[in-house]
Amino acid sequence: MTAPDPVRAGKALGGAAAAILLLEGIAVLFVPRGIAQTGEGLTGSRLTVLLVLAVLLILASGLQRRPQGLVIGTALQVPLLLTGLLSGAMWLVGGVFVAIWLYLLQVRKELLGSPFGPPPAAPPAPPAG
Repeated sequence: MTAPDPVRAGKALGGAAAAILLLEGIAVLFVPRGIAQTGEGLTGSRLTVLLVLAVLLILASGLQRRPQGLVIGTALQVPLLLTGLLSGAMWLVGGVFVAIWLYLLQVRKELLGSPFGPPPAAPPAPPAG
Protein backbone atom coordinates (compact mmCIF):
# COMPACT_ATOMS: atom_id res chain seq x y z
CA MET A 1 0.00 0.00 0.00
CA THR A 2 1.33 3.42 -0.87
CA ALA A 3 0.08 6.81 0.21
CA PRO A 4 -2.25 8.63 -2.21
CA ASP A 5 -0.20 11.80 -1.62
CA PRO A 6 3.38 10.72 -0.88
CA VAL A 7 4.64 14.29 -0.41
CA ARG A 8 2.13 14.97 2.32
CA ALA A 9 2.73 11.57 3.92
CA GLY A 10 6.50 12.20 3.90
CA LYS A 11 6.07 15.52 5.66
CA ALA A 12 3.69 14.05 8.23
CA LEU A 13 6.04 11.15 9.00
CA GLY A 14 8.98 13.55 9.27
CA GLY A 15 7.03 15.61 11.78
CA ALA A 16 6.18 12.48 13.76
CA ALA A 17 9.85 11.45 13.80
CA ALA A 18 10.85 14.91 15.01
CA ALA A 19 8.26 14.78 17.78
CA ILE A 20 9.41 11.34 18.94
CA LEU A 21 13.05 12.45 19.10
CA LEU A 22 12.10 15.59 21.02
CA LEU A 23 10.14 13.52 23.55
CA GLU A 24 13.07 11.13 23.88
CA GLY A 25 15.40 14.04 24.61
CA ILE A 26 13.05 15.34 27.30
CA ALA A 27 12.74 11.86 28.83
CA VAL A 28 16.53 11.54 29.04
CA LEU A 29 16.63 14.82 30.97
CA PHE A 30 14.58 13.16 33.73
CA VAL A 31 17.10 10.35 34.22
CA PRO A 32 19.62 12.28 36.38
CA ARG A 33 16.99 12.79 39.07
CA GLY A 34 16.44 9.05 39.33
CA ILE A 35 20.16 8.25 39.27
CA ALA A 36 20.92 10.77 42.02
CA GLN A 37 18.84 8.71 44.44
CA THR A 38 20.65 5.42 43.76
CA GLY A 39 23.62 3.95 45.61
CA GLU A 40 26.38 5.25 43.35
CA GLY A 41 24.67 8.55 42.77
CA LEU A 42 25.04 10.99 39.93
CA THR A 43 28.66 11.35 38.88
CA GLY A 44 29.97 14.04 36.57
CA SER A 45 30.60 11.57 33.77
CA ARG A 46 27.07 10.12 33.99
CA LEU A 47 25.55 13.58 33.93
CA THR A 48 27.70 14.56 30.95
CA VAL A 49 26.70 11.45 28.99
CA LEU A 50 23.00 12.05 29.66
CA LEU A 51 23.13 15.75 28.81
CA VAL A 52 25.04 15.10 25.58
CA LEU A 53 22.53 12.40 24.59
CA ALA A 54 19.59 14.69 25.36
CA VAL A 55 21.10 17.50 23.27
CA LEU A 56 21.83 15.10 20.38
CA LEU A 57 18.26 13.80 20.42
CA ILE A 58 16.83 17.31 20.43
CA LEU A 59 19.17 18.42 17.62
CA ALA A 60 18.30 15.28 15.64
CA SER A 61 14.64 16.23 15.87
CA GLY A 62 15.49 19.35 13.89
CA LEU A 63 17.29 17.30 11.23
CA GLN A 64 14.22 15.31 10.20
CA ARG A 65 13.69 17.50 7.14
CA ARG A 66 17.04 16.37 5.76
CA PRO A 67 17.57 13.00 4.03
CA GLN A 68 20.04 11.78 6.68
CA GLY A 69 17.72 12.74 9.54
CA LEU A 70 16.09 9.32 9.86
CA VAL A 71 19.45 7.56 9.82
CA ILE A 72 20.75 9.81 12.62
CA GLY A 73 17.55 9.31 14.61
CA THR A 74 17.78 5.56 14.17
CA ALA A 75 21.42 5.52 15.29
CA LEU A 76 20.49 7.48 18.43
CA GLN A 77 18.01 4.78 19.46
CA VAL A 78 20.92 2.55 20.56
CA PRO A 79 22.37 4.96 23.18
CA LEU A 80 18.82 5.78 24.29
CA LEU A 81 18.19 2.12 25.04
CA LEU A 82 21.58 1.81 26.74
CA THR A 83 20.58 4.46 29.29
CA GLY A 84 18.97 1.46 30.95
CA LEU A 85 22.45 0.66 32.24
CA LEU A 86 22.31 3.88 34.28
CA SER A 87 18.74 3.60 35.49
CA GLY A 88 16.68 0.41 35.36
CA ALA A 89 13.48 2.26 34.49
CA MET A 90 15.06 3.46 31.26
CA TRP A 91 15.05 -0.09 29.91
CA LEU A 92 11.28 0.19 29.80
CA VAL A 93 11.10 3.84 28.71
CA GLY A 94 13.84 3.41 26.12
CA GLY A 95 12.29 0.17 24.91
CA VAL A 96 8.92 1.85 24.41
CA PHE A 97 10.52 4.70 22.45
CA VAL A 98 12.53 2.27 20.30
CA ALA A 99 9.36 0.29 19.56
CA ILE A 100 7.56 3.49 18.55
CA TRP A 101 10.52 4.45 16.33
CA LEU A 102 10.55 1.04 14.63
CA TYR A 103 6.79 1.28 14.08
CA LEU A 104 7.27 4.70 12.48
CA LEU A 105 9.89 3.27 10.12
CA GLN A 106 7.52 0.42 9.22
CA VAL A 107 4.68 2.83 8.45
CA ARG A 108 7.07 4.94 6.38
CA LYS A 109 8.12 1.85 4.43
CA GLU A 110 4.49 0.92 3.75
CA LEU A 111 3.44 4.42 2.69
CA LEU A 112 6.55 5.60 0.84
CA GLY A 113 8.23 2.36 -0.20
CA SER A 114 11.39 2.84 1.87
CA PRO A 115 12.03 3.41 5.57
CA PHE A 116 14.97 5.70 4.77
CA GLY A 117 15.91 8.11 2.04
CA PRO A 118 14.71 11.54 1.10
CA PRO A 119 11.02 12.33 1.28
CA PRO A 120 9.30 12.36 -2.10
CA ALA A 121 9.47 15.58 -4.05
CA ALA A 122 6.39 17.42 -5.19
CA PRO A 123 5.27 16.37 -8.66
CA PRO A 124 5.88 18.93 -11.40
CA ALA A 125 3.06 21.36 -11.94
CA PRO A 126 1.05 20.83 -15.14
CA PRO A 127 1.74 23.38 -17.85
CA ALA A 128 -0.59 26.36 -17.89
CA GLY A 129 -2.64 26.43 -20.89
